[in-house]
Amino acid sequence: MAKILSAFAKRRQRVRTALRAKGGQRPRLSIHRSGKHIYAQVIDDTQGTTVASASTLEKDVRGTTGATCDAAAAVGKRVAEKAKAAGVTKVVFDRGGFLFHGRVKALADAARESGLEF
Repeated sequence: MAKILSAFAKRRQRVRTALRAKGGQRPRLSIHRSGKHIYAQVIDDTQGTTVASASTLEKDVRGTTGATCDAAAAVGKRVAEKAKAAGVTKVVFDRGGFLFHGRVKALADAARESGLEF
């Protein structure tokens, strides 16, 4: 019996497969986007630990809503600063099954501007 996957699940599998093909030498910047918030974490898969994380639920970033591009950019900047403080400058971007536009793109651009390379 064939497993039926949603478009989101297919994209997620495709992205993860591409990341695994790169060898897993760098930590990955993984994001999750919900209707109200956005979350980002830098994960070292070789050790299975989270190096840095940020979200719109944090007091410093929390505003009126976490569902805006401005809030996503603030999270991207914050996770990049935390990662650099932990000694991580190069990552691979794991967008999961989310399309690269809107809040996801705003987070990625802000992380790049703050010094993360991917």
